[in-house]
Amino acid sequence: MPARLRPPAYARTVLRIIDARTGEPVHAAPARRGLTRVEVHAPGSDTTDLRVLLVADLLVRALELGGTPVWATLTGGHRQAELRAGAAVLGVRPFEDSPDVGAGLGEAQVIHVAGEAGAASDGVRIAVAPVWRAAPPEPGGDPAVLRLALLARHHSAPVRLEAAGLDDAGATLARWRSAVAQWARRPSRPVPDDVRGRLRAAWEDDLDVPAVLDVLRHVETDPDLPDGARFETYAYADRLLGLELTRDLGNPS
Repeated sequence: MPARLRPPAYARTVLRIIDARTGEPVHAAPARRGLTRVEVHAPGSDTTDLRVLLVADLLVRALELGGTPVWATLTGGHRQAELRAGAAVLGVRPFEDSPDVGAGLGEAQVIHVAGEAGAASDGVRIAVAPVWRAAPPEPGGDPAVLRLALLARHHSAPVRLEAAGLDDAGATLARWRSAVAQWARRPSRPVPDDVRGRLRAAWEDDLDVPAVLDVLRHVETDPDLPDGARFETYAYADRLLGLELTRDLGNPS
């Protein structure tokens, strides 16, 4: 994997991704204010195809958090209905059907998101590594567990889903949701500037979500942070992660 350049935590950053065609970092947002179209290519409906949609979902969320208007489209195969249903369960927001939708709306850039073996395309391309599934999904389980397990690896690195990894993701998710519900009972405090900077520097560095998760682990245990700031930090990061970390607010403990 090409080396990624990480800006200083306090610097104002711009979302950059590694273009799979060249191995070089490029800005994901256009230089001029304008629409970015995210075009997703997923020919099947297996877990690798779902990961492609998940990475596209993260890209859209990151661009929107940076103030860039986005139009997301899906070019799927013959199992598109099954793929869309699986993506919805995973918390992926819907994509438009036609890649031509959005023409004439001030579009300035197109970013293609596809598997490593996806068809070559003009324009910036994000290549998503495959998923090997050694563990069957737990019947009736929380789909956010699978989402977190997939997020725990950078999109350029293959994922092997095994029972131990899914169990670890489930335990982490349960612990964080419980902690967020407890922190919400304390007086609110803003997200510390340095923490916000580290979160943005992570996800704006080629969507480095594992680094985002590392920041949350630090915030969870930092003795100098008030609980209100922990809550606001997790709620802010979840705008990218989509793990429903505030789901248990108001539930009796």
